[in-house]
Amino acid sequence: MRQCLVIDDSRVIRTIASSIFKSLECSVCEAETGIEGLDFCRVHMPDVILLDMQMPSMSSVEFLRSLRRSPGGQHPYVILATVENDVLRLTEVLSAGADEYVMKPFDRAALEAKLVRTTRAANSASALA
Repeated sequence: MRQCLVIDDSRVIRTIASSIFKSLECSVCEAETGIEGLDFCRVHMPDVILLDMQMPSMSSVEFLRSLRRSPGGQHPYVILATVENDVLRLTEVLSAGADEYVMKPFDRAALEAKLVRTTRAANSASALA
């Protein structure tokens, strides 16, 4: 069972995303801020992180740079959740370490498609090892 971490300052978004991931047979934890998310990752690195692009107290870029420098921090597949469609901003966050993004509001089909990609990416990585 994949472990998913949902990081978003909106309780509504966290609840919706958690419900969707659970329906896709994932174990889910939630964090309200990037700092809480990093604290969680230090104890138990998840397989997938759904990361809000606009967070208080720590930007998504700061979170990603810290995550990717952490032991095991290259492992999680990070999906950025955003309402922004500014190509330069999206490119900045993807360059900082996000694997891809999903537009808000997302639904089960959108997150399921992203999880299929995480499985393909993991299978490709293990085939190369």
